[in-house]
Amino acid sequence: MRADRRFVYGATAGLAGDLLLGDPRRGHPVAAFGRAAGGVERVLWRDHRGWGALHTAVCAGGAAAAAALLSHGVRGRSAASFTLTAAATWAVVGGTSLGREARAIGGALAAGDVEVARERLPHLCGRDPQALDEQQIARAVVESVAENTSDAVVGALVWGALAGVPGLVGFRAVNTLDAMVGHKSPRYRRFGWASARLDDVVGWPGARLTAALAVLAGGNARGAARAWRDDAKKHPSPNAGPVEAAFAGALGVRLGGTLSYAGRVEHRPVLNGDGRPVQFGDIERAVRLSRRVGWLTLATCAAGRLAGHALRARRAGKGRG
Repeated sequence: MRADRRFVYGATAGLAGDLLLGDPRRGHPVAAFGRAAGGVERVLWRDHRGWGALHTAVCAGGAAAAAALLSHGVRGRSAASFTLTAAATWAVVGGTSLGREARAIGGALAAGDVEVARERLPHLCGRDPQALDEQQIARAVVESVAENTSDAVVGALVWGALAGVPGLVGFRAVNTLDAMVGHKSPRYRRFGWASARLDDVVGWPGARLTAALAVLAGGNARGAARAWRDDAKKHPSPNAGPVEAAFAGALGVRLGGTLSYAGRVEHRPVLNGDGRPVQFGDIERAVRLSRRVGWLTLATCAAGRLAGHALRARRAGKGRG
């Protein structure tokens, strides 16, 4: 079996596995990586960008190198290569757990139990839930679904299509490091700088593909494209901006505004200002859009891999001629 087909079949099996199984409650590989990265941080931490860059290189580079060694070990063995790709895809994507957490909060809001929704919100994002009302919680969930569609599904598949299993694993390692140390707290402002900047770089293609597919799959292509064009650049994150703006336009809602992280209040620009305020029913719509974007990403990546092989074969044939 050709390498491009092994990736397509393995990635499809891995994404189906995530759909059917979700994340395990214990022993998740990403959680294990996080514990290992935390151990490395305890050894290397200094309030210095250089030491943070070393931490990023050791953790993300080590994960990608280990994946490359595994891939090399199964090269030429179709069944083993397929299994490794499927397992890696299942391990690094998190669309089902994302949707499950979002729906749990939406269900609590629908039942009028705002306190339960506040308790569950930290499972999905890092905002301070106690100061949020029902509408603000719903908005936070929709924004998190949009951003994590790119981070937990699309970006990983894009890098898998580009670089195989090392791409899958390396992307998720960088994304996990950014979540751990990439925020601008006093401890991580300098130490986490390298992880945050690297996450911006590797997240760039997945964020644009996520936004483009949200335009195609969201049911309001004109509104999604307009919000992406007009508002994405207003967001402080170069990758969350296009994704959240496109989701806002596709769903016809207004995102952005005041929020709080770890006691720090931020006033973010409004995305899709002509939209209506988010309601709890929009959480289910966002989850469904996220699911459609995930499967369209798989189709796009599969087509790209197969087209790339056909192009290389055509060039090789011309070279022999």
